[in-house]
Amino acid sequence: MSIYKNIASAQKANKKLLSILIDPDKFEMTHAFAKAYIQKIPTITTHLFIGGSTDKETKTATVVQLLKTVTTLPIILFPGDYLQITPEAHGLLFLSLLSGDNPEYLIHQQRKAARKVQKSKLEVIPTGYILIDGGTKTAVQRVSNTLPLSQKKPEKIITTALAAQYLGKKVLYLEAGSGAKIVVHPTIIDAVTKAVDIPVIVGGGIKSMQQLNAVYNAGATMVVIGTAFENDSWQS
Repeated sequence: MSIYKNIASAQKANKKLLSILIDPDKFEMTHAFAKAYIQKIPTITTHLFIGGSTDKETKTATVVQLLKTVTTLPIILFPGDYLQITPEAHGLLFLSLLSGDNPEYLIHQQRKAARKVQKSKLEVIPTGYILIDGGTKTAVQRVSNTLPLSQKKPEKIITTALAAQYLGKKVLYLEAGSGAKIVVHPTIIDAVTKAVDIPVIVGGGIKSMQQLNAVYNAGATMVVIGTAFENDSWQS
């Protein structure tokens, strides 16, 4: 089964998925580190996302190669820049940052990536990426030079999500940002998942099983956790 079909099937069956986001800039380039990392992530993990707002040394390909020696989990690229795309992964979230007005992240990065993606065997998943205010200025905000959508104005988040669906996106990614102080509120997740028909992924600031379950109960098909495992602050 393809990665997308797996996610879509999980949505229909109300099965919950968990992805761990790995930032190449914070990953040691050794087999021992990769093995130890996989051993410490939750056993309920279903996917691995690889990417960050920056990857100055283009480590993404090496991280993917290392991980493939220690796990059979699907490895999906979550790139902050088209240069992070590597054919070694299994899939690619082909992101369009719909919450901001910067054409670089609406279409220019995607155009730069197009030929590289075409030549690869990556499974491409068109993704509507919506940055939501998590109470702190995130790396995504700085790099993209865009403002997040306010959680105090949920209707704008909902209509942006609907627009993503009508544009043909196959999944939505509601992102509070790495290290967010405030997670995407369950009422917003609930409203979005009721408004759209496509699977919803939620990430940013989730540090505990309690928060994880709250996001699941609000209707998210997949939750993404990254920083909590980087700094060992995860509360099981």
